[in-house]
Amino acid sequence: MAAAEKKTVIGVLGGSGVYDIDGLEDIRWQAVESPFGKPSDELLFGRLAGVDLVFLPRHGRGHPLSPTDINFRANIDAFKRVGVTDIISVSAVGSFKEELAPGTFVIIDQFIDRTFERHKTFFGAGMVAHVSMAHPVCTRLGDHLEAAASALDIPMARGGTYLAMEGPQFSSLAESELYRSWGCSVIGMTNMPEAKLAREAEMCYATVAMVTDYDCWHPDHDNVEVGDIIRVLVGNADKARDLVRLVIPAVGERPAACPHGCDRALESALITAPEARDPEMLAKLDAVAGRLLNAP
Repeated sequence: MAAAEKKTVIGVLGGSGVYDIDGLEDIRWQAVESPFGKPSDELLFGRLAGVDLVFLPRHGRGHPLSPTDINFRANIDAFKRVGVTDIISVSAVGSFKEELAPGTFVIIDQFIDRTFERHKTFFGAGMVAHVSMAHPVCTRLGDHLEAAASALDIPMARGGTYLAMEGPQFSSLAESELYRSWGCSVIGMTNMPEAKLAREAEMCYATVAMVTDYDCWHPDHDNVEVGDIIRVLVGNADKARDLVRLVIPAVGERPAACPHGCDRALESALITAPEARDPEMLAKLDAVAGRLLNAP
């Protein structure tokens, strides 16, 4: 499909509380199959201010999936199959900086991936690709999110590095201090390999990291407790719903081509020669890379 003909569909990844948005219409849950396995849950389709939305509870409804158990490839592939063009990721995080207090939203611009038990690419033997992750989030989406957060008077910081850990345990004090020494802003368990896969699937991606705690480095906050996190999460969910509701109309006015090249990330990434490509692998990549692999 030509870029000029592409319809804007916004995908939102996050907790179930984010989806209870005033004004969301034509709601339906629908299962979407993926050759990469089962997504976290059915997808929730709807429309808000005339813009098509697709929501996916990252951990599944009722939170049955730990971060390691999330099928990130199936989630992103399912989004791609239903036409999602832009992804807004809403995630709970711990803070490494005094000024990023619980309740602050951080619009991330960089990641450090410390996960180690997850499938991190759609590609592999029979079809190799290397996408750039130098600038892993879409600045256009970040601009819209910053404007919406400012309009809502949500405590917000633009820019920061998200350290993705494997989990499900929280950090040791030594780990927390190490990541602080690296200059990281926040720590979470879910945005990697999510951001990498979104880039491979040529979808614009941005993260809103909602601070729930100070991790364990802070002298007044030396032990991360789930109960404390949940209390802050409840308050953050209200802000997140307001943010999504306000930002959707702006994101819906999408240019034909992303000015930052997110929707063309594979154009210089495919390495395997046509005659060496595995037909079975190509079939799995029909949604993620079909724009190039199926080109005449």
